[in-house]
Amino acid sequence: MGDPPLRPRSLFLAGLAAAYLAAFASLYVQIPGLYGRDGILPARKVLRLNGKGLWEQLRDFPTLLWLSPHLGLDTELGMELLCLLGVLASFGALLFEPLRDSLLFALLRMLYLSLYQVGQVFLYFQWDSLLLEAGFLGVLVAPLHLLKWRSTAWRAHDGITFWLVRWLLFRLMFASGVVKLSSRCPTWWGLTALIYHYETQCIPTPSAWFAHQLPVWFQKFSVVATYVIEIVIPLLFFAPIRRLRLFAFYSQVLLQVLIILTGNYNFFNMLTIVLAFSLLDEEHVGHWLGRSKRRHTSTWPPSLQSLFSALLELSIYGFLLYWSVQYFGLEINWEKKLLDSKVAFTYHEFMTWLRAVTLPLVGLAFLSLSWEILSAMYRCACVRGCFWKLWATLQWAIFATATMGMFAISLVPFTYIDYESSGKLWPGIYQMFNAVERFQVVNSYGLFRRMTGVGGRPEVVLEGSYDKQMWTEIEFMYKPGNVSRAPPVVAPHQPRLDWQMWFAALGPHSSSPWFTSFVYRLLQGKKDVIRLVQVDESQYPFSAQPPVYIRAQLYKYWFTSSAEGSEDPARWWRRQHVQEFFPTVSLGDPTLESLLRQHGLKDKTPLKRSVDAFLPWLLQSLRQLSRPFSGPIVLWSLYLVVATVCLLRALGHRPRGGTAPARHKGPRRGEPADRGGGEKNGQVRRKEAKEMEEKGEGRARGLGDGHGDGSRGTKKKK
Repeated sequence: MGDPPLRPRSLFLAGLAAAYLAAFASLYVQIPGLYGRDGILPARKVLRLNGKGLWEQLRDFPTLLWLSPHLGLDTELGMELLCLLGVLASFGALLFEPLRDSLLFALLRMLYLSLYQVGQVFLYFQWDSLLLEAGFLGVLVAPLHLLKWRSTAWRAHDGITFWLVRWLLFRLMFASGVVKLSSRCPTWWGLTALIYHYETQCIPTPSAWFAHQLPVWFQKFSVVATYVIEIVIPLLFFAPIRRLRLFAFYSQVLLQVLIILTGNYNFFNMLTIVLAFSLLDEEHVGHWLGRSKRRHTSTWPPSLQSLFSALLELSIYGFLLYWSVQYFGLEINWEKKLLDSKVAFTYHEFMTWLRAVTLPLVGLAFLSLSWEILSAMYRCACVRGCFWKLWATLQWAIFATATMGMFAISLVPFTYIDYESSGKLWPGIYQMFNAVERFQVVNSYGLFRRMTGVGGRPEVVLEGSYDKQMWTEIEFMYKPGNVSRAPPVVAPHQPRLDWQMWFAALGPHSSSPWFTSFVYRLLQGKKDVIRLVQVDESQYPFSAQPPVYIRAQLYKYWFTSSAEGSEDPARWWRRQHVQEFFPTVSLGDPTLESLLRQHGLKDKTPLKRSVDAFLPWLLQSLRQLSRPFSGPIVLWSLYLVVATVCLLRALGHRPRGGTAPARHKGPRRGEPADRGGGEKNGQVRRKEAKEMEEKGEGRARGLGDGHGDGSRGTKKKK
């Protein structure tokens, strides 16, 4: 049955810890401005005491922040404490393998779920839900050996829980591919989505500008490749042939790396690659590390099993190629020297196909899971000792039941892609799903459902003034504004205000109530909110005195073309004014006051903080130390420390050989160097030694001036 995937599991747990570290550290630097006492959406308004007991509060609204008053903390400081604990725990798990324990991952998930519950619109992203679900799987996959400071062994049932990671990856990728077509977005159906994607995504990278300049035929072919990687190749996740699973792994990694190069999507792409580690096996990871146990020897003639496996593999590759050519009309245009492509099926045909394959895919996954369960049961039967065999069987029964339960409730969000299939599920599955829904155990996914900004990227530009005559633009650190500023590289940090500004530009300001509170805080000159815009206050135009008036304008942005870039290399964007987005307001303005009351954002006097208690003082001191640093600097500093420690550890454990090498005296100056291994030289030395012994000169003392050590080495070989 092959070696148990101990190394892939270790990679998954280490990668999950790295994703947690990015999530906690990135959120920590933004808490005061987003959720603080003077933040945009104060978290204290979410947690309202209603007279219920602590356990009832935790049951109805699961967050550890209910414990903040018992520690002498307000909600904001409670969030900071949870973030710091998350950073510390994930940092330790990333550094030390024995800390990658089930209990520690349970703690990490409880901390992030507690923050998610009060995060409101700034934490409602699909990657936050993905991290919570992957974190729950980490609790099941990780070993429970925290008290034993040693490397953990593989348990017979671990393959069952690790399979859930592969199932999550399948749901994520397959649903993300399907929703692009089921949404009826004309750009996805016309294969032109990537013509607009690079300039209209939230925070592009400098590489996105160059990707935007690629020819149209290549952009359309890239969309076809995206469909193949997201819809068809995920079926190979459950293939019994390891080379097919490895092919699927590298396909997913290729897609995620390309997204990382052209877009700032925080820890999402890293987490997706971490999930893809479930497709690897022990032998392949060992080959990466240079510790492969298998010796690759070619035998001829090949066995019937290997021949059948190779033929099946080639047939699947051929089918992928034929399917791509047939359904996307791939055809080489020799005259224009390009590759033509078009969707060769209708929306009705696609939905019919989706309805036909949804439940069979569930059956395919069930067969794959059943095989893992039976394999684990066989391993339990192979355990030596009656007691240990019973203990292994008991664990197998518990984790197999838990895995089947997770698989069952995950069918509810998975079948959202086809409501007819969703209606055929057993009603008991819906009851199980509703019972755990508030804990974010399983979620539905579907990234890039529709392509926005087809007619130009909508962008909100804030302006401030002291007299309503001279207006100054308020430049953000990350989102587009100044047309001459290059797009930044900020991943894995997620500037959550900049992301919500991108969503706000897609509709009227009334669809984003938080925007009114944001304007209100800028008029008040709240430092914590200003740091979300610019960490360096010298870059904020109203650092000396808050603006008296603020308004917001809506622009359309486009990347400059390669021709425009050659004429003016300093310009990355071009823009055009569209309309007013938010009216001119000032403090006390009736329009502003009305909007604040309408959205329930009117200020209420917060409770005074305790300045004498140790814990609040410690948290505020740490906050003062972190204020000068931006999110990317904090994150990459932490990752650099981890990389340095791992490098030093690897150098310290580098093998030095079994025995100390013999000291060898080199030849004297002017003498030819002995290259070693020469058979003729060894014979000459032995002959000279024999002659000297016959003459009675005693032992040979360094034949040939300084070759005594070499003589001893030669005798040992003989």
